Amino acid sequence: MRQLTRDHARRRELEGLVFDAPQSTRIITIANQKGGVGKTSTTVNLAAALAMGGLSVLVIDMDPQGNASTALGIDHHADVPSMYEVLVESQPLGEVIQRVEEVETLWCAPATIDLSGAEIELVSMVARENRLRGAVRDFLASAEGAEGEGPRHLDYVLIDCPPSLGLLTVNSLVAAREVLIPIQAEYYALEGLTLLLRNIDLMRQHLNPELVVSSILLTMYDARTRLAAQVAEDVRTHFPEQTFATTIPRSVRISEAPSYGQTVLSYDPTSSGALAYRAAAKELTERPVA
Repeated sequence: MRQLTRDHARRRELEGLVFDAPQSTRIITIANQKGGVGKTSTTVNLAAALAMGGLSVLVIDMDPQGNASTALGIDHHADVPSMYEVLVESQPLGEVIQRVEEVETLWCAPATIDLSGAEIELVSMVARENRLRGAVRDFLASAEGAEGEGPRHLDYVLIDCPPSLGLLTVNSLVAAREVLIPIQAEYYALEGLTLLLRNIDLMRQHLNPELVVSSILLTMYDARTRLAAQVAEDVRTHFPEQTFATTIPRSVRISEAPSYGQTVLSYDPTSSGALAYRAAAKELTERPVA
């Protein structure tokens, strides 16, 4: 009953809401070296929520599994131009971007299985950590007024990382100005977060001084358990400014949606998961950026 009341209040609050556009493009990497914490779900559903709120959004899929591409209904078989061509063959980012059918202002640069070999091929390349940053900056500089079907302007670029700290993740962190960390509300959450923050600090020192952890989002949250409440309290105690007030509940709908090539916002827009991601998107647009 409490969840139904909360969902009803959220539905009224979010109905017809249009988000304010940022002054300049916000480039956010969604990262956590721990698998199964909801990185891809967070990336695609936040992107869809932002786009449904009137903003222009690009999702860059940097995970060779291509789960973000699947969830957005984007074709990403081996012959499709993808982030592999961008990183390894220096193909312009604008040439691999595809429009997401379910939302007019949502775009995706897909990942294919070829991307799994990029980790090895990048090792011998000059400025290997900066390949994605250069591609994104070139695209943003050329997008305004460009001809064709691509976006003329982007409000948000969301980068989905693989669950590792290899060169694909390093490229993603070097390309971004912000990091959003999804954390599963479980016992080992803070332990994994400590390791990730240590690596982000190294990135800031050596490769990307602009990088800042701007947001932490609790995912797979079960309000019925004492453990989830304790983890949430610990995270908010340690990171009061970065942690979202919104939590993403455990939801069958969120898990089911990708199998239909959809985000949860189009699969079941009135579900608790969809409303939570819309609320998180609203909070993201309102949070100050350091």
